Amino acid sequence: MRVFRQPLNSGGFMRILLFWLGAAHPAFAGSLEESIEKALNVGGGKFNIDIRYRFEYVDQQNLSEVAKADMIRTRIGYLTPEFHGLKAFAEYEGNQDIFTNDYNSTRNDKTRHPVIADPQENEVNQLWVNYSGLPQTNVKVGRQRIIFDNHRFIGNVIWRQLEQTYDAVTITNASLPDTTITAGYIWKVQDVTSRTIGMNSPIFNIAYTGLPYGKIILHGEWLDYDNRNEVFPTRTFNTFTHSTQTVGIRFDGATPITDKIKALYTAEYAWQEDYAENPKDFKVDYWLAEGGFDLWGFVFKGSFEELGSDNGQGFRTPLATLHAFQGWADKFLVTPPDGIRDVYGTFKTSLYGVNLWFIYHDFRDDTGNIRYGEEFDVQVEKKFGKHYSLLFKFADYNASNPNAFAGNVDTQKWWLQAGVSF
Repeated sequence: MRVFRQPLNSGGFMRILLFWLGAAHPAFAGSLEESIEKALNVGGGKFNIDIRYRFEYVDQQNLSEVAKADMIRTRIGYLTPEFHGLKAFAEYEGNQDIFTNDYNSTRNDKTRHPVIADPQENEVNQLWVNYSGLPQTNVKVGRQRIIFDNHRFIGNVIWRQLEQTYDAVTITNASLPDTTITAGYIWKVQDVTSRTIGMNSPIFNIAYTGLPYGKIILHGEWLDYDNRNEVFPTRTFNTFTHSTQTVGIRFDGATPITDKIKALYTAEYAWQEDYAENPKDFKVDYWLAEGGFDLWGFVFKGSFEELGSDNGQGFRTPLATLHAFQGWADKFLVTPPDGIRDVYGTFKTSLYGVNLWFIYHDFRDDTGNIRYGEEFDVQVEKKFGKHYSLLFKFADYNASNPNAFAGNVDTQKWWLQAGVSF
């Protein structure tokens, strides 16, 4: 295991933390929270405010400098009251560096530093109208969050400072027994770097919960990207290579064994091939198998996830919340040409109101013959009532074969974070 190359300076975080802890003290917070909640209810609708401070540190072996960033992300939105089944929501989002900004934000030309993909930007995060006047049906049009299941195929990338949202129309219907059907059409993605990407992409998700031991989900995504070369601001993206058609089935459930013990299990399969104007020709599979137990609140799980490869192309999920998968060091945001097999174990629990996560990953190609590396992840989170939270997170990736794919190098990351949300 490598050690950090520079002293860890989190002075900015400590200044924010001391202020935040004073605000979150129960003697002070109770009356303040009630006053804020009342003040945010305006005109029959409601404002929302979400402020998140984060210090992030990245040490990547192939770069001469480490990355350090202090950032504050702010969201302010307003949900209108409902009128004849109609309501609307608008939300601003902005990310601002403070104290320290020694990192490559993907647009500040600090290429000697590792990437922390949180540029300073201000944007419209959500802007939608929803109609619920039809029986058990919602129709939403505009820039919105779209999340399917565990975020593996479509998610909002909530971990990054700027959220991923979609210009889309979605229709959700629950008129069939134990069934929720969501169908949509996406024409633009606003990603975590505030880049907008055009596409013409129908999607669907059908969830049935009437089974005795869990729920079964069918989903499909036909991602047809518009632009062959999109310049942003100095880099070029061949988005046509992301055009894929994917159809999958997922089963997810839990079965009580005793009052304090549950069996946990998940299985998923998906098939993918090139689509629309993608110049590549490939057909690849996705597999997930997961099992474990919840023993008196202590959760143990073992998991196997494989993204296959064909003709030098790996199974890809460009709209996923990728940080949630294959390790928090984010070494596999793009599936390697030889695919990836991730065998990992998870332990999580809550002690005295503190949520703890420990995860170990072993990464190989999709045949299991080439070992990419291993990673150990830790997260500690404490929530204070409804509105405040503190988090520490650490990821340590150790590469086994630096030549296995581009960027396969030892990487350490850690984060300190404080959040306030109303």
